[in-house]
Amino acid sequence: MSTYANLSQVKAALRITDAIDDALLTTALEAASRWVDGWCDRDFAPAAAGTAVYAPTGRMDDLLVDDLTSVTSISIDEDLDESYGTTLRELDYVLLPLNASSGGLTFPYSRIRPIEEGYWPTTAPSRPTVRIVGEFGWPAVPGAVREATILQTSRLYTRLSSPAGVVSFGDMGAIRVSRFVDPDVELLLEPYRRVRL
Repeated sequence: MSTYANLSQVKAALRITDAIDDALLTTALEAASRWVDGWCDRDFAPAAAGTAVYAPTGRMDDLLVDDLTSVTSISIDEDLDESYGTTLRELDYVLLPLNASSGGLTFPYSRIRPIEEGYWPTTAPSRPTVRIVGEFGWPAVPGAVREATILQTSRLYTRLSSPAGVVSFGDMGAIRVSRFVDPDVELLLEPYRRVRL
């Protein structure tokens, strides 16, 4: 899987000019990128062609999908024979959010809403009845995600200097590494965090 920053960006942020700790920094960068995935409940991989199937929960509900840059086709399995024999027309659905670029932020599509006669076949127990062919992922890693990844990488890397969790000692005793998310990392990632209801 890809990382959301590169080694040279991390080294520049930490003011590191040698290659002594490149392996440690690379490991921290990979771990930080996967941490961002978990925190946001999505990954920011570059858009690539692919096929995915989904199991809708309601006939007229928005269908929650993986981040989607473009759609080639949407097919549904109405008779539950796994043939996905009905291909929807572009007029049958709307890709959401409508304004993918707003307020300086750009998002891929994450929901699909049927229009009029369109519907999502549902089954119990749930089984995939919608197949989407298209490009899944992001056009580019958002700048805020890159910066959050660099900050988190820096935190993981410097954490190696305090394996017991003690950063230093002060007048009040040991100063420990916080177990909470860095507030700047949280602030940068909050707009990109997927909320599932």
